[in-house]
Amino acid sequence: MDLNQIIERLELRTTRLTNFLPERKRLFFKQLEAKFQNRAILLHGPRGVGKTTFLLLMAKRHNLLYISGDDPLLLTVPLQDLLETILINYPGVIIDEIHFMPNWSAMLKFLYDSFPNKTIWISDSSSVLLRKSVDDLSRRFVLLKLPLMSLREYIHFEAGIDLEVLDSPFENLAEYTSEILRQVDILNFFKDYREKGTRPFYIEGNFKEKLLNTLEKTIYYDITHLLNVVHENHFGVMKAIISHLAYSKIQTFNVESMCRQWAIGKPKLYELLHAMEESGVINIAYKDKIEKPYSKGAKIFFADPALYYALEGEIGNFREAFTIFALKERGKILASKNEEEADFIFEGAKVVKLEIWGKNKRSKSSDFVVRDDIDLPIRNTIPLWTLGMLW
Repeated sequence: MDLNQIIERLELRTTRLTNFLPERKRLFFKQLEAKFQNRAILLHGPRGVGKTTFLLLMAKRHNLLYISGDDPLLLTVPLQDLLETILINYPGVIIDEIHFMPNWSAMLKFLYDSFPNKTIWISDSSSVLLRKSVDDLSRRFVLLKLPLMSLREYIHFEAGIDLEVLDSPFENLAEYTSEILRQVDILNFFKDYREKGTRPFYIEGNFKEKLLNTLEKTIYYDITHLLNVVHENHFGVMKAIISHLAYSKIQTFNVESMCRQWAIGKPKLYELLHAMEESGVINIAYKDKIEKPYSKGAKIFFADPALYYALEGEIGNFREAFTIFALKERGKILASKNEEEADFIFEGAKVVKLEIWGKNKRSKSSDFVVRDDIDLPIRNTIPLWTLGMLW
Protein backbone atom coordinates (compact mmCIF):
# COMPACT_ATOMS: atom_id res chain seq x y z
CA MET A 1 0.00 0.00 0.00
CA ASP A 2 1.54 3.34 -1.07
CA LEU A 3 1.39 6.69 0.73
CA ASN A 4 -1.58 8.01 -1.23
CA GLN A 5 -3.62 4.91 -0.43
CA ILE A 6 -2.76 5.27 3.26
CA ILE A 7 -3.78 8.94 3.23
CA GLU A 8 -7.03 8.08 1.46
CA ARG A 9 -7.86 5.58 4.20
CA LEU A 10 -6.98 8.13 6.88
CA GLU A 11 -9.25 10.66 5.17
CA LEU A 12 -12.12 8.17 5.17
CA ARG A 13 -11.58 7.46 8.87
CA THR A 14 -11.53 11.16 9.72
CA THR A 15 -14.74 11.72 7.75
CA ARG A 16 -16.42 8.74 9.39
CA LEU A 17 -15.45 9.87 12.88
CA THR A 18 -16.51 13.50 12.35
CA ASN A 19 -19.87 12.37 10.99
CA PHE A 20 -20.66 10.62 14.27
CA LEU A 21 -19.62 13.29 16.75
CA PRO A 22 -22.03 13.74 19.68
CA GLU A 23 -24.65 16.47 19.35
CA ARG A 24 -24.14 17.86 22.86
CA LYS A 25 -20.59 18.94 23.51
CA ARG A 26 -18.65 20.17 26.51
CA LEU A 27 -19.00 23.87 27.31
CA PHE A 28 -15.25 24.02 27.91
CA PHE A 29 -14.71 23.46 24.17
CA LYS A 30 -15.66 27.11 23.45
CA GLN A 31 -13.04 28.38 25.89
CA LEU A 32 -10.47 25.94 24.52
CA GLU A 33 -11.11 26.75 20.87
CA ALA A 34 -10.50 30.45 21.54
CA LYS A 35 -6.99 29.52 22.70
CA PHE A 36 -6.19 27.35 19.65
CA GLN A 37 -4.39 30.14 17.77
CA ASN A 38 -0.81 28.85 17.64
CA ARG A 39 0.27 26.55 14.81
CA ALA A 40 1.96 24.14 17.26
CA ILE A 41 -0.16 23.05 20.23
CA LEU A 42 -0.12 20.10 22.65
CA LEU A 43 -3.54 19.41 24.16
CA HIS A 44 -3.24 17.33 27.31
CA GLY A 45 -5.66 15.99 29.90
CA PRO A 46 -6.77 12.71 31.47
CA ARG A 47 -8.22 9.87 29.43
CA GLY A 48 -11.91 10.10 28.62
CA VAL A 49 -12.39 13.86 29.04
CA GLY A 50 -13.14 14.55 25.37
CA LYS A 51 -9.76 15.35 23.79
CA THR A 52 -10.47 13.21 20.72
CA THR A 53 -13.95 14.71 20.25
CA PHE A 54 -12.52 18.23 20.44
CA LEU A 55 -9.68 17.47 18.03
CA LEU A 56 -12.07 15.93 15.52
CA LEU A 57 -14.19 19.07 15.69
CA MET A 58 -11.08 21.17 15.04
CA ALA A 59 -10.03 18.89 12.18
CA LYS A 60 -13.41 19.39 10.53
CA ARG A 61 -13.45 23.13 11.14
CA HIS A 62 -9.91 23.78 9.85
CA ASN A 63 -9.68 21.07 7.15
CA LEU A 64 -6.88 19.23 8.96
CA LEU A 65 -6.20 15.50 8.72
CA TYR A 66 -6.75 13.69 12.01
CA ILE A 67 -4.52 10.73 12.92
CA SER A 68 -4.63 8.49 15.97
CA GLY A 69 -1.11 7.72 17.18
CA ASP A 70 -1.92 4.05 17.76
CA ASP A 71 -3.45 3.45 14.31
CA PRO A 72 -1.89 0.22 12.90
CA LEU A 73 -1.95 1.80 9.42
CA LEU A 74 0.92 4.04 10.48
CA LEU A 75 3.20 1.02 10.86
CA THR A 76 2.90 0.04 7.20
CA VAL A 77 4.90 2.95 5.76
CA PRO A 78 7.80 5.21 6.83
CA LEU A 79 6.08 7.59 9.26
CA GLN A 80 8.10 10.70 8.40
CA ASP A 81 7.40 10.25 4.67
CA LEU A 82 3.70 9.89 5.42
CA LEU A 83 3.52 13.05 7.55
CA GLU A 84 5.55 15.06 5.04
CA THR A 85 3.13 14.06 2.28
CA ILE A 86 0.17 15.01 4.47
CA LEU A 87 1.61 18.44 5.25
CA ILE A 88 2.31 19.06 1.57
CA ASN A 89 -1.35 18.39 0.72
CA TYR A 90 -3.14 19.66 3.86
CA PRO A 91 -3.13 22.90 5.87
CA GLY A 92 -1.96 20.80 8.78
CA VAL A 93 -2.24 17.58 10.77
CA ILE A 94 -3.67 16.56 14.13
CA ILE A 95 -2.00 13.63 15.90
CA ASP A 96 -3.96 12.20 18.82
CA GLU A 97 -2.01 10.40 21.61
CA ILE A 98 1.38 11.26 20.20
CA HIS A 99 3.32 9.05 22.63
CA PHE A 100 2.34 5.92 20.68
CA MET A 101 4.48 7.06 17.75
CA PRO A 102 8.16 6.02 17.63
CA ASN A 103 10.74 8.83 17.81
CA TRP A 104 7.90 11.35 17.90
CA SER A 105 9.96 14.14 19.48
CA ALA A 106 12.65 14.32 16.76
CA MET A 107 10.02 13.85 14.07
CA LEU A 108 7.91 16.76 15.32
CA LYS A 109 10.92 19.05 15.50
CA PHE A 110 11.79 18.20 11.90
CA LEU A 111 8.22 18.79 10.68
CA TYR A 112 7.88 22.03 12.64
CA ASP A 113 11.07 23.43 11.10
CA SER A 114 10.43 22.06 7.60
CA PHE A 115 6.84 23.31 7.27
CA PRO A 116 6.76 26.79 8.87
CA ASN A 117 3.35 27.63 7.39
CA LYS A 118 1.60 24.42 8.49
CA THR A 119 -0.43 23.55 11.59
CA ILE A 120 0.70 20.70 13.85
CA TRP A 121 -1.65 19.99 16.75
CA ILE A 122 -1.01 17.00 18.98
CA SER A 123 -2.51 15.48 22.11
CA ASP A 124 -1.41 13.32 24.98
CA SER A 125 -2.66 12.31 28.41
CA SER A 126 0.22 14.21 30.04
CA SER A 127 2.19 17.33 29.24
CA VAL A 128 5.35 15.93 30.83
CA LEU A 129 6.40 14.10 27.67
CA LEU A 130 6.78 17.34 25.78
CA ARG A 131 8.54 19.02 28.71
CA LYS A 132 11.01 16.12 28.83
CA SER A 133 11.67 16.28 25.09
CA VAL A 134 14.19 18.53 23.37
CA ASP A 135 14.14 22.12 24.62
CA ASP A 136 13.48 23.56 21.19
CA LEU A 137 10.30 21.52 20.86
CA SER A 138 8.95 22.26 24.33
CA ARG A 139 9.48 25.97 23.74
CA ARG A 140 7.68 25.96 20.40
CA PHE A 141 4.57 24.02 21.36
CA VAL A 142 1.88 25.77 23.41
CA LEU A 143 0.51 23.57 26.21
CA LEU A 144 -3.26 23.60 26.72
CA LYS A 145 -5.26 21.46 29.13
CA LEU A 146 -8.71 19.88 28.92
CA PRO A 147 -9.73 19.13 32.53
CA LEU A 148 -12.38 16.78 33.84
CA MET A 149 -15.99 17.86 33.39
CA SER A 150 -17.35 20.42 35.82
CA LEU A 151 -20.73 20.28 37.54
CA ARG A 152 -21.81 23.18 35.30
CA GLU A 153 -21.00 21.10 32.20
CA TYR A 154 -22.82 18.07 33.61
CA ILE A 155 -25.96 20.18 34.08
CA HIS A 156 -25.59 21.34 30.48
CA PHE A 157 -25.45 17.71 29.31
CA GLU A 158 -28.41 16.68 31.45
CA ALA A 159 -30.74 19.68 31.12
CA GLY A 160 -29.41 21.64 28.15
CA ILE A 161 -28.91 24.72 30.33
CA ASP A 162 -25.88 26.97 29.97
CA LEU A 163 -25.44 28.36 33.47
CA GLU A 164 -23.15 31.30 34.18
CA VAL A 165 -19.55 30.54 35.13
CA LEU A 166 -18.61 31.40 38.71
CA ASP A 167 -15.65 33.81 38.72
CA SER A 168 -14.68 33.15 42.34
CA PRO A 169 -16.28 31.20 45.20
CA PHE A 170 -14.82 33.75 47.64
CA GLU A 171 -16.57 36.90 46.40
CA ASN A 172 -20.21 37.93 45.76
CA LEU A 173 -21.37 34.35 46.18
CA ALA A 174 -24.86 34.98 47.62
CA GLU A 175 -26.27 36.58 44.49
CA TYR A 176 -24.76 33.92 42.21
CA THR A 177 -26.03 30.95 44.22
CA SER A 178 -29.53 32.42 44.54
CA GLU A 179 -29.75 32.81 40.76
CA ILE A 180 -28.56 29.22 40.18
CA LEU A 181 -31.10 27.85 42.67
CA ARG A 182 -33.87 29.69 40.84
CA GLN A 183 -32.97 27.76 37.69
CA VAL A 184 -32.08 24.23 38.84
CA ASP A 185 -32.28 21.79 41.75
CA ILE A 186 -28.55 22.10 42.25
CA LEU A 187 -28.05 19.61 45.09
CA ASN A 188 -29.89 16.90 43.17
CA PHE A 189 -27.66 17.48 40.12
CA PHE A 190 -24.58 17.54 42.37
CA LYS A 191 -25.54 14.21 43.93
CA ASP A 192 -25.66 12.55 40.51
CA TYR A 193 -22.60 14.37 39.18
CA ARG A 194 -20.30 13.34 42.02
CA GLU A 195 -21.06 9.68 41.33
CA LYS A 196 -20.98 9.60 37.54
CA GLY A 197 -20.50 12.98 35.85
CA THR A 198 -16.82 13.85 35.70
CA ARG A 199 -16.26 12.45 32.18
CA PRO A 200 -18.59 12.77 29.17
CA PHE A 201 -18.62 9.03 28.49
CA TYR A 202 -21.13 8.69 31.35
CA ILE A 203 -23.81 9.25 28.67
CA GLU A 204 -23.06 5.79 27.26
CA GLY A 205 -23.93 4.12 30.59
CA ASN A 206 -21.84 1.79 32.79
CA PHE A 207 -19.87 4.76 34.10
CA LYS A 208 -18.29 2.84 36.98
CA GLU A 209 -16.92 0.09 34.73
CA LYS A 210 -15.68 2.58 32.13
CA LEU A 211 -13.99 4.74 34.78
CA LEU A 212 -12.20 1.76 36.33
CA ASN A 213 -11.15 0.59 32.87
CA THR A 214 -9.77 4.08 32.18
CA LEU A 215 -7.80 3.92 35.43
CA GLU A 216 -6.38 0.54 34.43
CA LYS A 217 -5.30 1.77 30.99
CA THR A 218 -3.70 4.87 32.49
CA ILE A 219 -1.58 2.75 34.84
CA TYR A 220 -0.54 0.05 32.39
CA TYR A 221 -0.19 2.13 29.20
CA ASP A 222 0.15 5.86 29.83
CA ILE A 223 2.31 5.89 32.94
CA THR A 224 4.87 3.52 31.43
CA HIS A 225 5.77 6.26 28.92
CA LEU A 226 6.64 8.60 31.79
CA LEU A 227 9.00 6.20 33.56
CA ASN A 228 12.59 5.49 32.60
CA VAL A 229 12.38 1.93 33.94
CA VAL A 230 9.26 0.02 34.94
CA HIS A 231 9.04 -3.46 36.47
CA GLU A 232 6.07 -5.64 37.34
CA ASN A 233 6.22 -4.82 41.04
CA HIS A 234 5.95 -1.10 40.20
CA PHE A 235 2.42 -1.77 39.00
CA GLY A 236 1.81 -3.47 42.34
CA VAL A 237 3.02 -0.35 44.15
CA MET A 238 0.66 1.86 42.17
CA LYS A 239 -2.25 -0.49 42.83
CA ALA A 240 -1.36 -0.39 46.54
CA ILE A 241 -1.37 3.41 46.48
CA ILE A 242 -4.79 3.41 44.81
CA SER A 243 -6.14 0.93 47.35
CA HIS A 244 -4.84 3.02 50.25
CA LEU A 245 -6.36 6.22 48.86
CA ALA A 246 -9.69 4.53 48.27
CA TYR A 247 -10.17 2.90 51.65
CA SER A 248 -8.12 4.91 54.16
CA LYS A 249 -9.54 7.89 56.03
CA ILE A 250 -6.06 9.42 56.19
CA GLN A 251 -4.81 10.62 52.80
CA THR A 252 -1.11 10.19 53.54
CA PHE A 253 0.91 7.00 53.84
CA ASN A 254 4.11 5.75 55.41
CA VAL A 255 6.77 6.01 52.72
CA GLU A 256 9.35 3.89 54.55
CA SER A 257 6.85 1.11 55.18
CA MET A 258 5.73 1.00 51.55
CA CYS A 259 9.33 0.95 50.33
CA ARG A 260 10.11 -2.01 52.58
CA GLN A 261 6.95 -3.86 51.63
CA TRP A 262 7.56 -3.54 47.88
CA ALA A 263 11.37 -3.62 47.95
CA ILE A 264 11.86 -0.32 46.16
CA GLY A 265 13.82 2.79 47.04
CA LYS A 266 12.42 6.20 47.88
CA PRO A 267 13.47 7.75 44.56
CA LYS A 268 11.46 5.15 42.64
CA LEU A 269 8.40 5.52 44.86
CA TYR A 270 8.38 9.28 44.38
CA GLU A 271 8.93 8.80 40.66
CA LEU A 272 5.82 6.61 40.57
CA LEU A 273 3.83 9.18 42.55
CA HIS A 274 4.93 11.93 40.19
CA ALA A 275 3.96 9.86 37.14
CA MET A 276 0.56 9.11 38.69
CA GLU A 277 0.04 12.82 39.26
CA GLU A 278 1.15 13.82 35.77
CA SER A 279 -1.15 11.26 34.15
CA GLY A 280 -4.21 12.44 36.09
CA VAL A 281 -4.59 9.58 38.58
CA ILE A 282 -3.82 11.54 41.75
CA ASN A 283 -3.52 15.10 43.01
CA ILE A 284 -0.83 15.90 45.56
CA ALA A 285 -1.27 18.84 47.92
CA TYR A 286 2.22 19.75 49.09
CA LYS A 287 2.99 21.75 52.21
CA ASP A 288 5.54 23.96 50.47
CA LYS A 289 5.34 26.07 47.33
CA ILE A 290 8.61 24.54 46.14
CA GLU A 291 8.10 20.81 45.65
CA LYS A 292 11.02 18.99 47.23
CA PRO A 293 12.18 15.59 45.93
CA TYR A 294 10.84 13.92 49.08
CA SER A 295 7.90 15.89 50.47
CA LYS A 296 6.76 14.62 53.84
CA GLY A 297 3.25 15.38 55.02
CA ALA A 298 1.81 15.94 51.55
CA LYS A 299 -1.85 14.98 51.17
CA ILE A 300 -2.77 12.74 48.27
CA PHE A 301 -6.22 12.33 46.72
CA PHE A 302 -7.74 10.88 43.57
CA ALA A 303 -7.59 13.45 40.79
CA ASP A 304 -11.04 12.27 39.71
CA PRO A 305 -13.22 12.47 42.85
CA ALA A 306 -15.75 10.07 41.30
CA LEU A 307 -13.25 7.24 41.89
CA TYR A 308 -14.22 7.19 45.59
CA TYR A 309 -17.69 6.13 44.47
CA ALA A 310 -16.56 3.83 41.67
CA LEU A 311 -14.26 1.94 44.06
CA GLU A 312 -16.88 2.04 46.83
CA GLY A 313 -14.22 3.61 49.01
CA GLU A 314 -14.07 6.19 51.79
CA ILE A 315 -16.69 8.64 50.49
CA GLY A 316 -15.76 11.20 53.15
CA ASN A 317 -12.57 11.95 51.22
CA PHE A 318 -14.62 13.19 48.28
CA ARG A 319 -14.98 16.65 49.81
CA GLU A 320 -11.25 17.38 50.00
CA ALA A 321 -10.55 15.65 46.68
CA PHE A 322 -13.24 17.72 44.95
CA THR A 323 -11.93 20.95 46.48
CA ILE A 324 -8.42 20.29 45.17
CA PHE A 325 -9.70 19.09 41.79
CA ALA A 326 -11.68 22.30 41.25
CA LEU A 327 -9.39 24.96 42.73
CA LYS A 328 -6.16 23.69 41.12
CA GLU A 329 -7.60 24.89 37.80
CA ARG A 330 -7.69 28.43 39.21
CA GLY A 331 -4.50 28.63 41.25
CA LYS A 332 -2.18 26.72 43.56
CA ILE A 333 -3.55 24.74 46.48
CA LEU A 334 -1.31 23.61 49.33
CA ALA A 335 -1.82 21.42 52.38
CA SER A 336 -1.73 23.65 55.45
CA LYS A 337 1.42 23.43 57.56
CA ASN A 338 -0.69 24.22 60.65
CA GLU A 339 -3.71 21.92 60.64
CA GLU A 340 -5.11 23.72 63.69
CA GLU A 341 -5.69 26.75 61.47
CA ALA A 342 -6.82 25.25 58.16
CA ASP A 343 -6.85 22.19 55.94
CA PHE A 344 -5.62 23.91 52.77
CA ILE A 345 -4.14 27.18 51.57
CA PHE A 346 -5.40 28.40 48.21
CA GLU A 347 -3.28 30.88 46.28
CA GLY A 348 -5.32 32.39 43.50
CA ALA A 349 -6.34 36.01 43.04
CA LYS A 350 -5.77 36.20 46.79
CA VAL A 351 -4.51 33.82 49.46
CA VAL A 352 -7.21 32.17 51.58
CA LYS A 353 -7.19 29.53 54.31
CA LEU A 354 -9.78 26.79 53.77
CA GLU A 355 -11.40 24.31 56.09
CA ILE A 356 -13.24 21.35 54.58
CA TRP A 357 -16.18 20.58 56.82
CA GLY A 358 -17.14 17.03 57.68
CA LYS A 359 -18.95 15.27 60.47
CA ASN A 360 -17.37 15.44 63.92
CA LYS A 361 -14.93 18.18 62.91
CA ARG A 362 -14.35 21.13 65.18
CA SER A 363 -14.07 24.60 63.72
CA LYS A 364 -10.67 26.02 62.80
CA SER A 365 -9.54 29.59 62.27
CA SER A 366 -9.78 29.47 58.48
CA ASP A 367 -11.01 32.25 56.18
CA PHE A 368 -13.64 30.04 54.58
CA VAL A 369 -15.38 26.77 55.41
CA VAL A 370 -16.45 24.47 52.56
CA ARG A 371 -19.49 22.27 53.27
CA ASP A 372 -21.40 19.77 51.14
CA ASP A 373 -24.64 19.74 53.15
CA ILE A 374 -25.85 23.27 52.30
CA ASP A 375 -27.11 24.89 49.11
CA LEU A 376 -26.57 28.55 49.99
CA PRO A 377 -23.59 30.36 51.56
CA ILE A 378 -23.81 31.39 55.22
CA ARG A 379 -21.34 34.00 56.47
CA ASN A 380 -17.92 32.57 55.50
CA THR A 381 -19.31 29.11 54.66
CA ILE A 382 -19.22 28.03 51.01
CA PRO A 383 -21.40 25.25 49.52
CA LEU A 384 -19.16 22.58 48.02
CA TRP A 385 -21.20 22.48 44.82
CA THR A 386 -20.15 26.03 43.90
CA LEU A 387 -16.60 24.78 43.21
CA GLY A 388 -18.11 22.80 40.35
CA MET A 389 -19.15 25.98 38.53
CA LEU A 390 -15.70 27.42 37.85
CA TRP A 391 -15.63 26.31 34.16
